[in-house]
Amino acid sequence: MEEFVVYILYSEKYNKSYTGYTADLISRFRSHNKLATKGFTIRYRPWKVVYLEFLKTKKEAIIREKFLKSGKGRAWVKDKLML
Repeated sequence: MEEFVVYILYSEKYNKSYTGYTADLISRFRSHNKLATKGFTIRYRPWKVVYLEFLKTKKEAIIREKFLKSGKGRAWVKDKLML
């Protein structure tokens, strides 16, 4: 059974965060930090993982990611992770 991970990355250099989900965290993190050639995350490298949440289904991961990107979710992240 596949497991999904909602993650938050943080760039100390630029004081930026990024929230996403994946079924393969190691490959996704490598993509954000080294392999990707376009997109938001290439501008703010290097990234470090500051939060992980494991979920059983893709649907749950999408719902959680959307919450964390909402106004209430961003406030929760700021309060909980002090970003």
